[in-house]
Amino acid sequence: MASNVNPTVRRRRLGMELRKLREDKGMTAEQVAERLLVSQSKISRLENGRRSISQRDVRDLCEVYEVQDPRVVDSLMQMAKESRQQGWWHAFGDIPYSVYIGLETDAASLRVYEPQMVPGLLQTAEYAQALVRGALPETSPADIDKRVQVRMHRQKRLSDSDNSNPDVGPLRLWAVIDEAVLRRRVGDAQVMIRQLEHLIEQSERPYVTVQVMPFSMGAHPGVNGQYAILEFPDASDSTVVYIEGVTSDLYLEKANDVQKYSVMYEHLRAQAHNVEQTREFISDIIAEYANKA
Repeated sequence: MASNVNPTVRRRRLGMELRKLREDKGMTAEQVAERLLVSQSKISRLENGRRSISQRDVRDLCEVYEVQDPRVVDSLMQMAKESRQQGWWHAFGDIPYSVYIGLETDAASLRVYEPQMVPGLLQTAEYAQALVRGALPETSPADIDKRVQVRMHRQKRLSDSDNSNPDVGPLRLWAVIDEAVLRRRVGDAQVMIRQLEHLIEQSERPYVTVQVMPFSMGAHPGVNGQYAILEFPDASDSTVVYIEGVTSDLYLEKANDVQKYSVMYEHLRAQAHNVEQTREFISDIIAEYANKA
C-alpha cells in the first residue's frame, strides 16, 4: 500500500489538518513561529504543503496546539511519515515541477488552457523533445531525454488500463488550446503532422476533450496566459489552480481564486470550437502542413 502513497497529496492533507488545529487554537502563524523559534514562512509552507513535514515538526506543533488525543497525534505522525516517501517521479532525479506532477498524479480531473504549446499530456515524444530543446537551449541531451520520459510516463493517466492509481482511475482531461499552438511549428512539418494527428486520436478517448480557440474569436478570457485547474476525488482536497512560471510556479487554492478561474474556463469552453469543429479544424491545418512539406 505504501507504494501507492502520493507524498505531495499527503503533505497537502497534513498541512490542512495542521492549519485547522492552529485556527481552532486561535493562533496566528507568526505566534506559532515565535513559540517554535522558526520563521513564519516555514509554518506557512508546512500548512500549504510546499515543504516536507517531519514527524518532529508534527510533534512540536501538536504540543503547541495542546492536542491531547493520542489517536489524532498518531494519525498526523503517520501522514508525516508517508509524506516523506518518494513518488514515481523521483526515480528520474531532480524534476523542476515535481509538486505539480504529484498533484496531477492524484487528480480526478484536469482542465487546462494552453496558448503556446500542446499540453504535455497530449504531446508526442518527438514533439516534446523538439519543444524542450527549443524552449531550454542550454539543457543537456540527457536532461532533455529525462524530461521527455517523465512526460510520457505522466500520459499513463489517460489510459483506461492505467493501474498506477486504482483509487482514482483515468484522468478526466479537458484541454482548450489556442490556434497558435497548431500553427507554431515545433520540429519539422512531419513532426507537426504526427503531433496533430495524435491530438485528434487522443481527443477520441472517452476521458479526453480537446477544443481549439480560433484567432477569429479575438480577445477572450485566456489572453492572460496558461493555467490549469486540478480537482481531486477526495472532498478534503481543495481544488488547485496551477500557473506555470519560468523560475517558480504559482498554486492558488483560495475559494475566490478557484471560482474566478473556473468561471473564466467556462467562458473559454463556450467560445472555443466544439469537439467536432475542432477535429475538422485540426485536420485542415494538417493538410496545410502536408502541402508545404
